[in-house]
Amino acid sequence: MTTIPNNQAVPRRRRRVHSDEFKARAVASCMQPGMSVAAVAMAHGVNANLLRRWVREAEMKPPARDLAQVAEQPVQATRRETLFVPVNLPPPAAPTAQVDIRIELQRGAAAVTVTWPVSAAAECATWMRELLR
Repeated sequence: MTTIPNNQAVPRRRRRVHSDEFKARAVASCMQPGMSVAAVAMAHGVNANLLRRWVREAEMKPPARDLAQVAEQPVQATRRETLFVPVNLPPPAAPTAQVDIRIELQRGAAAVTVTWPVSAAAECATWMRELLR
């Protein structure tokens, strides 16, 4: 009597191999504004960690282009770069009158009005926090 089960040759699960075009499309989808890596991974049928690695590798290596193409094309900002845009703001208006913080509280028949100077707004916030506990 044999105690070893009759193991038939079960094919092993092989790793999938993805083409460079497939990887490039998946990485490009991740770069779209508002797209999450997890959602793109699910849509392409790959693991999110694998797609994150592809994105990281794509960010680390420069795009393959001819030197002639690089010289002809202007430099464009990538999605992750922030560009400084100066904005002219109007000068702040001088306060004409003293502005106060006014809080009116009412509980039943009792009404209380509290007035705080704007310069003590932090203390007013602390007082309100303690009052509302």
